[in-house]
Amino acid sequence: QPGEPSSRDAQGGRNKLCWAEMGTAAMNRSLTSALLAITLTLGCGGAAEAQVPKPAQVQVVDTFDAAVAAYNRKDYATAAPLFRSLAAQGYTVAQYNLALMYDNGQGVAQDYKEAVRLYGLAAAQGYTVAQSNLGTMYEFGTGVAQDYVRAHMWYNLGAISGDSKNASTNRDNIAKRMTPAQIGEAQAMARKCQASNFKQCD
Repeated sequence: QPGEPSSRDAQGGRNKLCWAEMGTAAMNRSLTSALLAITLTLGCGGAAEAQVPKPAQVQVVDTFDAAVAAYNRKDYATAAPLFRSLAAQGYTVAQYNLALMYDNGQGVAQDYKEAVRLYGLAAAQGYTVAQSNLGTMYEFGTGVAQDYVRAHMWYNLGAISGDSKNASTNRDNIAKRMTPAQIGEAQAMARKCQASNFKQCD
């Protein structure tokens, strides 16, 4: 029996980025280091801690704040390269933000495959909303071959890691369209992925 479709929103079914919340926090809190700015979760999922050398901290905070400010004023062409520079250095939130920009075609040509790649980088660092969004990409075959088993795995990981908004609901909904064997396989894959600290998730 077909189950209910997964939760979707105006931006194609993926979790929306907490742009305003992150921008407000970065600009209004008394931040002493970029480590605090980069590891803020603010309802967006549990980011893995980014270890930032002290001399680079101010620059990272400034770049992140500038990217958020540019996005908030809809200057996507400015925001994208700023997030890209941080994403290339391994900063999880920037990887996720840039993935959403590729997902939605904001400041960059829409590229679902690149969005999947960037969601994957953030997901492998334990960022829960990236894990949940990756599940949605697999569920609907967006930028990647449709794969309910992998979708269930990523939804499950997102739910376990703390994304309570969509992951649990989406996992339960997609399970209604899967066989018991497929669900068992997805659960085994999730356990293996989690046990390997997200290094063996294929």
